[in-house]
Amino acid sequence: MTTIIGHHTTKFGELWQHSLFDLVKQSVFGALKDSGLGKDEVEAIFFGNMLGGVLENNLHGGAKLAEMLGLNIPIFRVESACASGGVAFNLGMNYITSSQAKTVLVVGAEKMTDYAADAVISGLSSATSGEEKYSYTEKHLAYVSVKNHYHGLLNDNAHFQKKITVADVLASPYVADPLKVLDSSPISDGASALIITTDKSLIKKAKRAVSVLASEVATDSISLSARKNLDELLATRIAAEKAFREAKITPKDISIAEVHDCFSIAELLAMEDLGFWKKGTAGKHMETMSTMHGNGSDFIVNSSGGLKAAGHPVGATGIKQIGEVYLQLTEQAGKRQIHKPRYGLAHNVGGSGGTAVVTILGN
Repeated sequence: MTTIIGHHTTKFGELWQHSLFDLVKQSVFGALKDSGLGKDEVEAIFFGNMLGGVLENNLHGGAKLAEMLGLNIPIFRVESACASGGVAFNLGMNYITSSQAKTVLVVGAEKMTDYAADAVISGLSSATSGEEKYSYTEKHLAYVSVKNHYHGLLNDNAHFQKKITVADVLASPYVADPLKVLDSSPISDGASALIITTDKSLIKKAKRAVSVLASEVATDSISLSARKNLDELLATRIAAEKAFREAKITPKDISIAEVHDCFSIAELLAMEDLGFWKKGTAGKHMETMSTMHGNGSDFIVNSSGGLKAAGHPVGATGIKQIGEVYLQLTEQAGKRQIHKPRYGLAHNVGGSGGTAVVTILGN
């Protein structure tokens, strides 16, 4: 069984004093320290990064990692828009499964705040192809932001650590009707890394270990006009169905989920597409705030603050989501720790649903 034995996430936010590879170095050596491994025990590295070629003028980040670590092992840079981190993790899993290695490091990172907004937006827009239903209201969407900002208060690494209200969200300026500034995730810097292994001796001596029960990827049309339904992300639904089947559990077994809330509406869609709530019911569920920490629920969503409050350094997000589940399952989540979780899910999306990764971990 492939197992996570180490993790580290840097602070997310406007980290102007750090370069992209400063952040990569922090997360990599933090994960190595957490796992108790030396760098020479890593047999391959998968590096999730979307905007290196656009903003950093560097599409050969693998060689930079080799230089930084003094290693000559296989290193692969992975790009899949905002799902770059999740896909990097999936490829690392498959690399181990195919017996190419026993121990792999997966790292995701992005540096976004040093650049002009139009350059960042242009880069992010490269992930796209250039009717309202269910009577969801702007207020339904606002509850997502309120919940996730509250969770961000509990996460010292979160980009935003500020409580907001439904009224705050509704009063914020429109970005694209009905989405407002406070419905939207920020542009962030940050990095996150994980150590995964099948080496039984390493697993046995690890301080903490969590099993990877499934990691599945699905894709869909990049053009919204070519999709059968605008009220779902088909790639999410397919990846989720495959992941639950592989893990041999159901959505009802999940205690903690990190879902891709790049915008507030995305969390509502994700909760339905992942099978947690029936299609068309997410708005009513969200109003109850039942997935908010501290409300007595045994199912919490986006305890890290999600993309909305924790931040969204796009290449790092998918790794951070899996890392948050790992922290919860190993009871290292501090103020946001939930009570005795057994299974957790991470959901990472690229573009407007062109790629989706669903990963399930279990104790």
